[in-house]
Amino acid sequence: MGSLARYVGVRLLLVVPMVLILLSVVFLLMRVAPGDPVSSALGGRLSAEELAERRAAAGFDVPVWRQYVDYLGQVVQLDFGRTITDNRAVSEIVVDNGGATLTLTVAAVIVAFLVGLPLGLWSGRRRDRLDDVGIRLFGIVTFAAPVFFVGLLFQLFFGKSLGWFPTSGQASPRIQASIPEKTHILLVDALLAGDMTAFRDALHHLVLPAVTLGLLVVGVLIRLVRVNIIQTLQSDYVEAARARGIAEGRVVRKHALRNALVPVITVMGLQVAALLGGAVLTEQTFNWPGIGNELVGYLNDRDYTAVQGIITMFALIVVGVSLLIDIVNALVDPRIRY
Repeated sequence: MGSLARYVGVRLLLVVPMVLILLSVVFLLMRVAPGDPVSSALGGRLSAEELAERRAAAGFDVPVWRQYVDYLGQVVQLDFGRTITDNRAVSEIVVDNGGATLTLTVAAVIVAFLVGLPLGLWSGRRRDRLDDVGIRLFGIVTFAAPVFFVGLLFQLFFGKSLGWFPTSGQASPRIQASIPEKTHILLVDALLAGDMTAFRDALHHLVLPAVTLGLLVVGVLIRLVRVNIIQTLQSDYVEAARARGIAEGRVVRKHALRNALVPVITVMGLQVAALLGGAVLTEQTFNWPGIGNELVGYLNDRDYTAVQGIITMFALIVVGVSLLIDIVNALVDPRIRY
């Protein structure tokens, strides 16, 4: 077996304990909440007999260890349970609202790379100069500013004062109602329907939420690219390229940038968890109909079964992206092997 295949095999095996630990933490956190989930969600609206029936149907009348085993078994079958308040399958929520969250997250990653990569590269090449200081301050501010606060400022300035962008929703209500749902991703559905007006409207609504969420990781990206560019530009092979008379721009593009991006890929994979967390606040701020918005609604209703299912799904996504990033890193950098 080659070293790359062995590395991928070991990483796949390590996924099992990682997922088990994550699922255990999610299960325990949901059980730490006082009272049982059914009474918390429906107490006062149903009789004691009906509550007992609901508790039995949801499996909360058996010992905790049995609930844990049942929970793991359901996750293995990709069954994330049913909500208590409106009796929806969590997988149905993921399908219906996942497209909006996926659209927002992908757009935020694109914004982060479009803004963070060139600024980090420029900052690294202009070390300790005035523009470098300004870019570093910008990175610190974007990293430290709460995402909901940035969203509110954007709504007030670009939405209310300038009137450039919509401040709420995924598209205009009339246009959204006219697009048939096929993939649950509005931009894709608009393209499939051949409706460019709806596509432009959805893109217009996406700008402010995507920039708000993207700025969350721009600061991290600027700092990472800057530090790695500075270190790479001091490497022997870069000096050798300069000594051969290669233009500085070509040295940076062909020799320094590629090596500087290897650790960036790793850290950006870890930022997926931050993006998902930020998506919850961004969706709430912009009334974006994603999974995060649903999660906040179920939290307010104290529907712990729904919350457990959605957080479990988030945890599995983070593990999957982490595994994917590790494999991409191993493909890019031959030094990463067991």
